[in-house]
Amino acid sequence: MANLLHTNWTRRAILQRAAQLSMAGVATPLLLNLAAMGEAAAFDATDYKALVCVFLYGGNDYANTLTPYDTTNYNLYSAIRGSIGWKQSDLTATALTPIVNQTLTDNIQYALAPQLLPLKALFAGGKLAIQLNVGPLVEPTTLLQFQQQSVRLPPKLFSHNDQQSVWQSSGSEGSTTGWGGRMGDLALSSNATNSLLTCISATGNAVFVAGRNALQYQVSTGGAIKINALNPQSSSAESAAVRAAMSALITQSSTHALESEYAAITNRSMTLENIVNSALANINPTTNFHPNGGSNSLADQLKIVARLIGASSALNVKRQVFCVALEGFDHHDGLMQKHPPLLTKIAEGLNAFYSALLELGMQDKVTTFTASDFGRTFTPNSDGSDHGWGSHHFVLGGAVKGGQFYGTAPHVSVNTNDQVGQGRLLPSTSVDQFAATLASWFGVNSSELPTVLPNIGNFSNKNVGFV
Repeated sequence: MANLLHTNWTRRAILQRAAQLSMAGVATPLLLNLAAMGEAAAFDATDYKALVCVFLYGGNDYANTLTPYDTTNYNLYSAIRGSIGWKQSDLTATALTPIVNQTLTDNIQYALAPQLLPLKALFAGGKLAIQLNVGPLVEPTTLLQFQQQSVRLPPKLFSHNDQQSVWQSSGSEGSTTGWGGRMGDLALSSNATNSLLTCISATGNAVFVAGRNALQYQVSTGGAIKINALNPQSSSAESAAVRAAMSALITQSSTHALESEYAAITNRSMTLENIVNSALANINPTTNFHPNGGSNSLADQLKIVARLIGASSALNVKRQVFCVALEGFDHHDGLMQKHPPLLTKIAEGLNAFYSALLELGMQDKVTTFTASDFGRTFTPNSDGSDHGWGSHHFVLGGAVKGGQFYGTAPHVSVNTNDQVGQGRLLPSTSVDQFAATLASWFGVNSSELPTVLPNIGNFSNKNVGFV
């Protein structure tokens, strides 16, 4: 981490890192802001809005998620993909027709993977947009510039850890804040009562929702994370006494700076546990998040996010940023066996999440988007695909201008100027442009965008237009 390498240690820097790292043998959420909350106040919102990042760890295969369907481009796809591609007949039910007239590169028409059929209705209903060929860029980049290394490029391209971090934070592995968290910094004044609930992760530690001041609050799929030592299994008087003793011990005041701050963190964690779980008790949407049975960790995470959004009024918050995730997308082999079940989980999760928001009357107030380390190569790697760069992503919500494609469709090729070899897409839309579009909807004004997205000034178009 950059902060850990800095020699000018300050008490505040130490305490901020302690807040991020202090687990101390109990399940205290990684979160609680030690900084002065009044330092970052961008806008005072009167309405409610939330952004939800769905991160697909491992690098989602873009070509088998959104596949060329018209005969000419499908034949090109099939010739390149071979045995790791869909049959054209597999795609009949999921072929997409934009609800506005659009002519894409080479007159390409697309179909969703068969497992994504539930998303077709959301696209047709104008609630789902598809962003084409988006990925990390420092500045606009052509193939020649890439080959000559004559422009600044994202650090360590094609590396999982670094590109996960670049997508989420604009910096390589070790970055301590993400662009979701930096939006949270600007939104703290809108959540004055419960500002610690501005940035929430339902998937463990994620730099996306870590801000400079708005550090992340972690929840489990069941709600607020309990401090184990304060929640004994037994309800006996002896256990109650243990709880009381432990509570007194870990929250007692101290003249030692770190001990005092740790006690304050624990006190806030205990208070938030009660506040959050009490608010959630009355929010139980009837939407089925497991329509096909079986386990689906993404659906479970999205369900708790939906409940938290439904409880936003009780929690007295106006702006929130969430992160959920699904792992397992690094398919160097077995793509046609391993990838489809994950796509089923995405479709189930996103479809149920939107249905739950409809049930809660919050569908227009929440924008959900997918992200991933990178796309993958168009050419096969044995019976899988290798690490890529640009990829296609979904944007979902009642405020989304859906039923359309955004950005520039890539050629179905491995030797055109929109890819850098083996069908690795050279992004035509940067993550900064994608994120700036979301940030503007969230309430970040144009003068504040550089504080959230440090590279946005390098791009003339700062709003892709999907929301």
